[in-house]
Amino acid sequence: MSSVWESLTVDALDPSRLAHWWAEALGYQVVSEKPDAVEIRRAPDQLPAITFVPVTAAKEAKNRLHLDLRPEDQEAEVERLVDMGARHVDIGQGDVGWTVLADPEGNEFCVLRGRKE
Repeated sequence: MSSVWESLTVDALDPSRLAHWWAEALGYQVVSEKPDAVEIRRAPDQLPAITFVPVTAAKEAKNRLHLDLRPEDQEAEVERLVDMGARHVDIGQGDVGWTVLADPEGNEFCVLRGRKE
């Protein structure tokens, strides 16, 4: 027996703001917005979802789980995400083929090279 991946849950100081940011970044849509959870999906009937829930404490350490994004054009996507409010971060990655960014609440994610790059 196995499980189906339903959702990734992200703690957020401002779940609505962060959910809308990630929806724009990923081309997803907000499918549910309540005070205790905001859910985004590629389409309303498509899983997995990303659910943003409120917390009172800010993020303090490096994520133990993060998203890897693979755009067609890494440089253009990094520029777009930074223009949206992401920032470059150094988590000790050294000289690698991906770019590490953090979303507006400091959650790290990677932007990989396009498969054709």
